[in-house]
This record gives sequence, C-alpha cells and structure tokens, in this order.
Amino acid sequence: MRTPGIIIFGLVLAPCGWILDLTSTVAPNWRTLTSVSSQPQDTVFNQGIWDMCKSSTTSTTVTCNQVTLDPLYFNNQIITIAKGMMVASLIVTLIGLAVVTPGARCWRDRPPRWALTSFGGVLIFCSGALTIIPIAWYTYLMPSLNSTYSSTSTNNVGYCIVLGYIGGILEVLAGGVLFVGVCRCCNGKNRGEKASSAPVRARTTTATNEFRPAPRAYPRANVANVESVPSSRTSTAVLHPAEKPSLDHPL
Repeated sequence: MRTPGIIIFGLVLAPCGWILDLTSTVAPNWRTLTSVSSQPQDTVFNQGIWDMCKSSTTSTTVTCNQVTLDPLYFNNQIITIAKGMMVASLIVTLIGLAVVTPGARCWRDRPPRWALTSFGGVLIFCSGALTIIPIAWYTYLMPSLNSTYSSTSTNNVGYCIVLGYIGGILEVLAGGVLFVGVCRCCNGKNRGEKASSAPVRARTTTATNEFRPAPRAYPRANVANVESVPSSRTSTAVLHPAEKPSLDHPL
C-alpha cells in the first residue's frame, strides 16, 4: 500500500513552513523605521528580535549589530517572548517531523505506527501556533513599542512578519492534514473500519485455474457455409417419387 497523498501533502507543507519560520526568526526585519529625524533622510533602520541593521535608500551598504543604538526596543517584553516562542516553534517542528517520518508509511494492510503520525501532526500544529501568536502580538503592539526612534520616525511592517504568518499557517495546515489524514487514510483500518477496496485474490498455480484465452470468433459467412453443407447433401440423397424407376414397365 502506498503512502496516502494526504500524508505526503502534510509532509511537504511542514518543512516549507519551518524554512519560512527560520527566516523570520533570524532576519532583522520585523519592523522598518524610516524618516528618522535625528538621522539623514535616506536612513532606514531594520529591527528584528535579535539584531538591528542600518541601511540607506541611496546605497547598498548595510550595517548590522546596531543593538546599542536602540536598547529600549530590545527591552520590550514582547521581544523576549517572541525570541522564546519562535525558537520553541522551530524545535517543536523538528521533533514533529522526526515523529511523523517513521509512522507515515502505509505499506501494510494496517498503517504501522499511525499513533506516531497523529502525534507528530499535533506537534506540528502546535509549532505553527507558537509562530503565529508572537507575530500577531508583535504586529498589534508595533506602533506602541518603546524605542529611541519610534516617536520621530515612520513604522512599517517588515517582511519577516509576512514570512512568519505564511510559515505558521503552513505548519498549522500541515499538522491538521497529518492528524486528519491518519483518521481517513488507509481505508479507515486504523479505526477498525472495513476496507473499501475489494480484497485481492490469491493466484493459484494449478493448471486448471490458469487464465484461458478467449474463444475465437468466426465470421458469420463461414458459419452459414458450414451449415449449408449437410442440407445440400440431404437434398441430393432424397429423390422425388416421380423420379424412381418403375418395376412394372413392360419390356
């Protein structure tokens, strides 16, 4: 029995969501500050949860490790919470994939280790929730975060927020697909249901049960010819009474 497509779909979504979450966690672009009054007009600050970078719209130079420029931002409670939850999400996703992998194959009549597959789906679902919660919370508090430059600049959402949302949603979908797929795949045998497909008949090795070729179909014309042969013979063998020789004829 092949691995069900719904299980493969969940196994594809989970790593994709994990990569997006990893990018969202390490990249310093949760918030973008522009039009900073104490800086040149083309200065842009990219703030993440681990680092802060300074760039310019007129050049390609990017200077990171600028945490000391805005210590108030990194002292916000949401930054500490986001660090812990994002790292926990990455770890839980890896654990979920490690649990799902040995239990996702259904090459027997009864899916082996289906409990591991469902448990791994729950873990991946929780990892997606661990990603969405801090990102949604950060987005809600972003305008009011304490920062050295927030009162004199324009706040914009960074691309890490978008990647985090997408990655978290993919992981939630992957976990739900894996959990529901275990209950519906493999013909429901993991729930004690009967298989919906017809049972496979065992092949016999005796000569009498071997497949026989279909009888050859003859043309209709040949059958008519064969049937006409005995009728013609009988017609020639039977003579009309008028044609019999008479024994009483005078010599």
